[in-house]
Amino acid sequence: MTRNDDEVALDAALDPLVLALDIGSTATRGGVHDASGRRVRGLAHKVPHAFLVAPDGTSVIDPDQVTAEVEQVLDAVTADPRLGTRIAGVAMDTFAASLIAVDAAGRALTPCLTYADSRSSGVVTALRDELDEAAVQQRTGTRLHTSYHAPRLRWLAATAPRVVAGAAHWWSLGEYVLAKLIGRPLAGTSTVAWTGLLDRRTGELDTELLAAAGVGPDQFTPPRDMTAPEPAATPARRPALTRAVWFPVITDGFASNIGSGAADATVLTAATATSGALRVLLDGPADPLPFGLWNYRVDAGRTLLGGAINDVGRAVSWAQSTLRLSPALAAALTAPPSDGTPLVLPYLTGERAPGWVGGARAVLGGVSAATDADTLFRGIIEGVAMTYARVADELHPAAPQILEVAAAGRVSNDQPEWLQVLADVLGRPVTHVTRRRATQRGTALLALDVLAPDVPRAPRAVGAVFEPRPAYVEHYAARREQFAKVYDALVRG
Repeated sequence: MTRNDDEVALDAALDPLVLALDIGSTATRGGVHDASGRRVRGLAHKVPHAFLVAPDGTSVIDPDQVTAEVEQVLDAVTADPRLGTRIAGVAMDTFAASLIAVDAAGRALTPCLTYADSRSSGVVTALRDELDEAAVQQRTGTRLHTSYHAPRLRWLAATAPRVVAGAAHWWSLGEYVLAKLIGRPLAGTSTVAWTGLLDRRTGELDTELLAAAGVGPDQFTPPRDMTAPEPAATPARRPALTRAVWFPVITDGFASNIGSGAADATVLTAATATSGALRVLLDGPADPLPFGLWNYRVDAGRTLLGGAINDVGRAVSWAQSTLRLSPALAAALTAPPSDGTPLVLPYLTGERAPGWVGGARAVLGGVSAATDADTLFRGIIEGVAMTYARVADELHPAAPQILEVAAAGRVSNDQPEWLQVLADVLGRPVTHVTRRRATQRGTALLALDVLAPDVPRAPRAVGAVFEPRPAYVEHYAARREQFAKVYDALVRG
């Protein structure tokens, strides 16, 4: 039975209150949560945005635009005079990883490069020739990839040397916003880890990668855990925030796990938004660390192990806008699997985990004149599920104690029937976390662990648990073998 999102009226909300901000790929959002983690009814706001993209791999957003969006959200959610000064903290998560060159006065010298900016792909190839990538990954938990700072910084040095010469700091988007709002670029440990420069065991910046990128450690904000919030450096513009402390900015992946109820090594989160990921929170670094995955340090004692998938909601949206789908898509997803379903490798924008083939593109196999749009859609959904399974296979040796897969995000909420396919492909039960804005909730909960550690938290909102069906598990095992053969022949080859 589905348990709906918990909301509470302001008059019934438990103190202290927390304002959680979530800067995502498609919008800036914010909302007030009470001490139990429930959303306070009516105190939420959203400002849509989009990345500026170009065929050369550009993917950027204006950091001042995002700062203005955050200001709009703060104005909207703190306008109710009944709030008084009940908000005790402000916490923020952002998409990861992001990079902005900043001068000594705190002015942006570049747009914000998003995680999807791939213009440094040529530098990645050069760095792989110069460095021992396996050793780099064992230290930092990350591969050499266009999502991370070392290739991007060297690319900027070659393409914009005057900008690099004028850069006093290299900030993430969240640091930039906080510097504008409160005068301090507070960087959470997870935010620094997602740069690809942080040693996952020591919490120090990696000297070999800094040298390869041509930058110094003093150009980066020291990482700090959520246990170290600070007051604003200047008087609060908004009366409701007069008493609030501000938390270091964290990454959306870390927040999503917490908001989905995946707070220990027994629960694996399947994030199902525009992009996707499988992640599990561990005590200490993953050992062994599979070569296809990442392992980010998120605070002094914990790391996040997993892999990212570029095309989940993006693949669904592509199908919805390109194919003549029927209104009965649920029936297409709940039908028994068939050998006649096309085999789809859904790499519309390249592969991240586990193969990291950035130039990979989608492959459609077994399409015939008898294939209709709904059947092709089913093939796309199965292909997405099999990409998750490829990550899960690599993850298992380092996290063998997983008991539950918790699926959260837009795709799972819009198409919950697909979770049965995912359960059958994974061979594991999948719990549907129905709460919308699980990432924002996770950001609030991490702040509440500091501000209200003794207040019981409201349970997460969940729907059905999808159990794997043994006969279909066998079917998908054979499909996965076919997937692997096509991948090796057409993608890796």
